[in-house]
Amino acid sequence: MKTLKGIDGLHAVANTRIGHSSWHTLTQEKIDAFADATGDRQWIHVDPSRAADGPFGATIAHGHLLTSMIPMLVWEVYAVDGMRMGINYGSNKVRFPAPAPVGSRIRAAVDIANVETVPSGVKVVTVVAIEPENADKPVCIAEIVSIYVPN
Repeated sequence: MKTLKGIDGLHAVANTRIGHSSWHTLTQEKIDAFADATGDRQWIHVDPSRAADGPFGATIAHGHLLTSMIPMLVWEVYAVDGMRMGINYGSNKVRFPAPAPVGSRIRAAVDIANVETVPSGVKVVTVVAIEPENADKPVCIAEIVSIYVPN
């Protein structure tokens, strides 16, 4: 994990790939827990026998399960010293270019795309590409916007 030194540290890494998270396995248990939490129990996510004969050959993770993992994945890549808090400001864009089958190992490639000073601190646009192991396409690409508030 990289530790950036405050607002200046964020500005210093603008427009760069800052790193990769560790690998994480998408288990059926994780998919089922997300389905239970959200009420999205579509068979492509929670019915392994039916999904085996479906378009993906297995169950697949919910797209929003992937986006909900982004904070954990990003926190493995970097932290910012001298900040009282980070606030989720929203997302500019989220896409799911490929399915994420159960059993896939995924990691995040994290780019700091933009850093802008705002009255409360600094607004950061982070591009997160969730990459499956041994695959050509990411399963999720998201532009996440955060506000960091200094101490």
